[in-house]
Amino acid sequence: MNILILGSGGREHALAWAIRQNPKCDRLFVAPGNAGMEPLARLADLDILCGPDVIGFCEENAIDLVVIGPEAPLAAGVADALRAAGLLVFGPSRAAAMLEASKAFTKEVCDACGAPTAAWARFDAAEPARAYIREKGAPIVVKADGLAAGKGVTVAMTEAEAIAAIDDAFAGAFGAAGAEVVIEEFMEGEEASFFVLCDGVDCLPIGTAQDHKRVGDGDTGPNTGGMGAYSPAPVLTQAIQDQVMAQIVRPTVAEMARRGTPFQGVLYAGLMIRDGRARLVEYNVRFGDPECQVLMMRLGAQALDLILACAQGRLGTMAVRWADDHALTVVLAAKGYPGSYAKGSAIGGLDALPEDSFRMVFHAGTARQDGRIVAAGGRVLAATGRGATLAEAHARAYALVDGIDWPEGFCRRDIGWRAL
Repeated sequence: MNILILGSGGREHALAWAIRQNPKCDRLFVAPGNAGMEPLARLADLDILCGPDVIGFCEENAIDLVVIGPEAPLAAGVADALRAAGLLVFGPSRAAAMLEASKAFTKEVCDACGAPTAAWARFDAAEPARAYIREKGAPIVVKADGLAAGKGVTVAMTEAEAIAAIDDAFAGAFGAAGAEVVIEEFMEGEEASFFVLCDGVDCLPIGTAQDHKRVGDGDTGPNTGGMGAYSPAPVLTQAIQDQVMAQIVRPTVAEMARRGTPFQGVLYAGLMIRDGRARLVEYNVRFGDPECQVLMMRLGAQALDLILACAQGRLGTMAVRWADDHALTVVLAAKGYPGSYAKGSAIGGLDALPEDSFRMVFHAGTARQDGRIVAAGGRVLAATGRGATLAEAHARAYALVDGIDWPEGFCRRDIGWRAL
């Protein structure tokens, strides 16, 4: 098979790494990719938000399967354009991608199918939103309704903080994504991520993870796109997973089908667990980053078989072969992230690091410049270890971190602390 992956982050590097191990993969392309993917795939300079451009590339290179990594092409309807051209695609339609593209849409779906989630209200003007916050009090959660690259959520511990978040959103801090806001009840508990493949009818759980959103050790500082993750998540017991499938995931998939917008792709449920029960925080319609890195380390070559079955509508025939193992990833970010940061600093030591099924450094924001790997983003690398225990995976990941020579970067030193 000739396979094209759309995206350029650590998630897409991890997908490429897993897919390349499967003998079904003959030629692998990534658009636009990054410097770390060069040994695995041919990189293509392609506008991944433009359906006709992607279709043209697929026709020129006899692509058999397109795997869409990030949310932006999904929300732009690229999957729809590819399917209309007769191409096999892994990723939901634009209508189904509304489960991530609009917080309010997801809440409406949950209300319609009875899925447990936080109480909520939607506002398109600042003053009614402020009045609602004063009525409800804090803590409370303020979310930009649209896609804000993981930065549109404020967990406000005071009314003043919540009102400031409202003012930021309506002042344009998140662009069009903040033209409407959703205000939610603050849910207490432990947060975890649950990943399920859906082919429009059948659903197959493929793994659990916990990530670390805050920038600093001890879960301090501002939220980020994610500073590290581990899998599996001990808090997601089998009983809770069964509850999530029965009360949240399957009802959602059935409601989407009822609306005439069946969901095909990966449904990533962010969950809040308290007293042995889960409620939905939000859905994403693609693999998380950095959760994808730990899931792909554990799934390996079978990831392509599962993705292919999902795209072809035959998930009901599939099962996941889990090893009794653990994986942990540590994100190295540019100093200043998630605020302003410099690009272009050289990263050394990567060539000397091991790369195997137990240790991988996945690239996110990197580029090749004058023969050197340089930082080209906020989150730059994901040092990932796998082992028989979480402690072993942790040791392998941090051994990789310590082998990287990048004074302009930083990482958290406590990834996995909840489980360890």
